[in-house]
Amino acid sequence: MQLGKKVVVITGAGRGIGRAMALAFADRGADIAALDLDADGLAETGAQCKAKGARIRSYVTDVTVESQVIQTFDAVVAEFRRFDVLVNNAGITRDALLVKAQDGTIHSKMSLAQWQAVIDVNLTGVFLCGREGAERMIPLGNGGLIVNISSISREGNPGQTNYSAAKAGVAAMTVVWAKELARYGIRSAAIAPGFCSTEILAAMKPEMLARVKAAIPLHRLGEPAEIAATAVFIAENDFVTGRVVEVDGGLRL
Repeated sequence: MQLGKKVVVITGAGRGIGRAMALAFADRGADIAALDLDADGLAETGAQCKAKGARIRSYVTDVTVESQVIQTFDAVVAEFRRFDVLVNNAGITRDALLVKAQDGTIHSKMSLAQWQAVIDVNLTGVFLCGREGAERMIPLGNGGLIVNISSISREGNPGQTNYSAAKAGVAAMTVVWAKELARYGIRSAAIAPGFCSTEILAAMKPEMLARVKAAIPLHRLGEPAEIAATAVFIAENDFVTGRVVEVDGGLRL
């Protein structure tokens, strides 16, 4: 896919990897539709993309609410008259052990609210956006691409029952969509980042962050721009579909 003047829709575009995605696609001459709940973050992403000469529109959207996703995607098509690439990047964490005990005494457990919040955003949100994106790509007749952001944690990471389950589900949906949507010229692929320099890790205690880096064979965190470069590679290589590309510095959980 040649990205010049293509329309790239990015969820969670208000910061971190999502903002890096917007900037990377803007560098390729794409038009950007940026979605997030954070209006201020979207404004900053918009300013940085516009500084590159890109056309960008921002949409404050909750990806867990079906009606909002439908309304926003309708607005994107009405504004741009195209819908070529969807990057399902929006995600949250609510980490906790399944059950925490000491000397046979239960101290805490992952709450249903912690489970549901992550499943809603990281799995249901991807489903809703993927479904609505495909529904708009098909009648437009230009083919397209869905890039889902999974995670190294899809293999199972202690303290992340909710997150690991969601990201494993994202990887599975990616393969299903590649098989179902190929007849319409729509590809589906995923990226599984390792630990990256984002706001979540920046909040870690220095000693914990040092242990994380020590476990990575490259002994450093990934950069959001490196994940974004992978999304651009997938977009520009029309033979990539149905695969999860691991970008993790060699780390295996």
